[in-house]
Amino acid sequence: MNRVRLGVIGAGGRGTYVMTEFQKDPNVQVTAICDVYEPNLENALSKAKGAQAVRDYRKLLDDPAIDAVLIATPEHWHHRMVLDAMAAGKDVYVEKPLCQTPEQGVELVEAERRSNRIVQVGMQRRSYDLYIQAREIVAAGTLGSVRMIRSWWLNNYLNAGAPKLEGKLDWEQWQGPAAKHAFDAGRFRNWRFYSEYAGGIVADQGAHVYDGIHMLMNASYPRAVTASANRPHRADVNTPESVVVTAEYPEDFIGVFSINYAAMRYQSRNDQLNQLDGDKARMDIGRENCKVHAAGKEDEVLLERQSARGFGFATQLHVRNFLECVRTRKRPTAPMELGFQAALVVQLANLSLKHGRRAVWNHSARNVEL
Repeated sequence: MNRVRLGVIGAGGRGTYVMTEFQKDPNVQVTAICDVYEPNLENALSKAKGAQAVRDYRKLLDDPAIDAVLIATPEHWHHRMVLDAMAAGKDVYVEKPLCQTPEQGVELVEAERRSNRIVQVGMQRRSYDLYIQAREIVAAGTLGSVRMIRSWWLNNYLNAGAPKLEGKLDWEQWQGPAAKHAFDAGRFRNWRFYSEYAGGIVADQGAHVYDGIHMLMNASYPRAVTASANRPHRADVNTPESVVVTAEYPEDFIGVFSINYAAMRYQSRNDQLNQLDGDKARMDIGRENCKVHAAGKEDEVLLERQSARGFGFATQLHVRNFLECVRTRKRPTAPMELGFQAALVVQLANLSLKHGRRAVWNHSARNVEL
């Protein structure tokens, strides 16, 4: 199959952007777009000539002419929509985090194994030239033994203006499987920071960071996770903006991730960094640059790698990989199980925060022990 007919479910900023990356392939046709917020739907339709407007995703999935779907809704819809899409015989590109709970992740992985569907989770570092080169450096033993990785992500959302809507929204359908609340524009606009719809900013960004760690270290599922956090400093949200996560791995290293969305704002290319502490060398890898510093010569650069076209290129490469796998039926770079592995770390972090103790993952039983 060379021609791929795509349905889009969730046409906000990210969904529409990824849709345009799909459209760079001349053999992709966007045939239907679904969104419950009219301005989003209208904007996406203006970028996809001939696409049909749909207001219930189930109708889109019922269309036998659609081969694959892009799911870019808020996180609380991912689990149900991915299951329904696979059951409808569609291949799936779903934004991260894959799901909200470990139980959902286990169900999704098992459902994919029973299907013959291609599922790509939107963790684009897996397809990114910079991370592929960095993984080769680690695998070559250049860093020696790596027992700790330190990662941080800094930004600020405390002074965001009051959100508003510019058009019609089907609030009840948008809430879907989440706990019901009276209409609130803030919940719609800032859903990432509400526990009903997502895992907070630690999950939203942490899924990317921990997937990158897993890729670089060729790591398996975490053994246990501990987290600590401040209280939320925005009165209108219920998840914290400053969190420290420590994940333990059976490969004998720990991954420490600190996120602070009460910090100063950085240029986007500088807002995130991962440092792999080896006993022979240290690797610093951010969005667009990777540098290796040898032991005792930390002021010098032993090796340096840069992306050919910058971080935005990662999404294009990831979409390209998905489309290749749709056509060849090969395994994509970020399949369901790896998507769950990354989501699980931040889910365990939130469980650790909730219960005030270390959250242990029993991989053989596929459950959490607290």
